[in-house]
Amino acid sequence: MTRRELSAGVVLTRRMRGRHWLAVIRPRGRPPGTWTLPKGLVDPDETPAETALREAYEETGVRARLGPKLGDVRYTYTWEGERVFKIVSFFLAYAVGGRIGELPEGMELEVAEARWLPLEEAPRLLAYRGEREMATRALALVAPSRDAV
Repeated sequence: MTRRELSAGVVLTRRMRGRHWLAVIRPRGRPPGTWTLPKGLVDPDETPAETALREAYEETGVRARLGPKLGDVRYTYTWEGERVFKIVSFFLAYAVGGRIGELPEGMELEVAEARWLPLEEAPRLLAYRGEREMATRALALVAPSRDAV
């Protein structure tokens, strides 16, 4: 029997110094330089969009305004001998307040570090292929080509 999990995550962006930036986290226990997107399980009383905004704040300290859904990442993993089929719905979001790395109390147990990285470098810096794809989709939405008609 395969267990199913539904999570939601966020490509949290802001514009600073003429560039688009992306909020990333290093989960506790992961080596320095292991950057991932904020994400977590959808609670029974939440929609995936609500989860994405909650996780953005809990894992980065930044409050956000939700943008469009970017897509889903699907994968299977094994936890304590049980196969788990997981879907993570990712949303674009825009920073509206808070300070990166000022996490709500207790979140330091999950998150070792949070920081802003240049969004255009996300495909090279993020640890997971599906998250790199979501960041690439976000970049296409927030920084359209100047050559577009």
